[in-house]
Amino acid sequence: MHPVIALIGRPNVGKSTLFNFLTQSRDALVADYPGLTRDRKYGLCTRYSQSCVVIDTGGIVDEHNEIDTSMQSQTDYAIEEAQLVLFIVDARDGLMPEDHRIIETLRKQNIDYVLVVNKIDGVDADIAASDFYQIGAPKLFTIAAKQGRGIESMLEELFEALPAYEEETETEDNTTRIAVIGRPNAGKSTLVNALLKEDRLVTSSIPGTTRDSVRIPFEYNNHAFTLIDTAGVRRKSRVREAVEKYSIVQTLDAISSAHVVIFMVDVTAGLADQDSTLLEIVLREGRALVVALNKTDDANQDDYYQLTYKLDTRYQYLSYVDKIKISAVKKVGLKKLMQAVVVANRSASVDLSTSELNKILEQAIEANQPPLVQGRRIKLRYMHQGGSHPPTFVLYGTQTSKLPKSYIRYLENFFREKLKLVGTPVRFLLRSPENPYAGKKNTLTPRQQRKRERMMSHYKRK
Repeated sequence: MHPVIALIGRPNVGKSTLFNFLTQSRDALVADYPGLTRDRKYGLCTRYSQSCVVIDTGGIVDEHNEIDTSMQSQTDYAIEEAQLVLFIVDARDGLMPEDHRIIETLRKQNIDYVLVVNKIDGVDADIAASDFYQIGAPKLFTIAAKQGRGIESMLEELFEALPAYEEETETEDNTTRIAVIGRPNAGKSTLVNALLKEDRLVTSSIPGTTRDSVRIPFEYNNHAFTLIDTAGVRRKSRVREAVEKYSIVQTLDAISSAHVVIFMVDVTAGLADQDSTLLEIVLREGRALVVALNKTDDANQDDYYQLTYKLDTRYQYLSYVDKIKISAVKKVGLKKLMQAVVVANRSASVDLSTSELNKILEQAIEANQPPLVQGRRIKLRYMHQGGSHPPTFVLYGTQTSKLPKSYIRYLENFFREKLKLVGTPVRFLLRSPENPYAGKKNTLTPRQQRKRERMMSHYKRK
């Protein structure tokens, strides 16, 4: 399982800003307004070839109204399931009475924590931190979450202290791993039982019946698969039992280790915000995706209209994903669903020659040339494949760092259409002579990165 880090502190100290930086997302709302975050939010942080789950929490306040009590309980849950707690404080406010109360609570409960002094931008870091040394925290880091200052060196130390997460490899059993995810009571366990043709998992109409990720090997049309049934992910404000809290982390692990994700949607209940969050995680992890529209036997015309409208408007980015209508209870549409899974996995694991890719690149440029930047045309020279799951293509040229996102989307759609890729994201890594490392996933330590920058500046001077 991924190690878990919880971010806690007073309101408006920068927890959500740090969460967004660590998870490379905009999942957490950020504004100069105390108490904006109320429920706790989960995300994956990947650095230096290591991963962890990060939990953003609401601000801890010394109030006793209903909302603040609920926020406090959410923070308590996050602390309970974390291996490490980052206690965030504001360098500009200094040490506040609320900070002392939080420290006392952490010490009474014997919780491992580190102190993170945020908002050091525009001030001397040593002077800003001097007020906080009296706390006697085991570790103290100074950062500016908005600018990303000091975060990489902090992460380097934290990952050394955390247990490593080892991702499963395909060579384990040489099967295609399928994670079945969705909100509670969407019919995930019923689908698994229908595919296995036996009552392998407990099912009921009570949301949250499945509490753990269950892995089951099975064979379908001479293809070997491993099914991963996961607990339903519901709104964090409704997650109360200790067992269920860990299920959310296990669901994130299941997504991370799967080759293909079947996303279950209850047609009668429609799509909700939790669905958007899960889909964003699936796409960020680069997993092949199939959407299963379940409970079609109970749905009426109005249910279909509302669902289709949302898919066509809010979820336009899933246009390349197969949406299969099924009824897990009546075993309808399962053949089409598994065919879509096989196609999505084949698309995600595609292996193409360099000559074939460059022919398609020429066609794409001929149909729509890259734009001009300051009077100079961006030139795309050649490309090769850099990996699969998802298909990743390394593109070389001049001024590639200035290539607009709209043109990258055009290339993704063009290649997806030419190669007939269905259900898988497509990624492009951009390289250019002025910056051969552009677009590369950062797996270097801060010290190695500074050394690389010195070498690059020396090369440019020459």
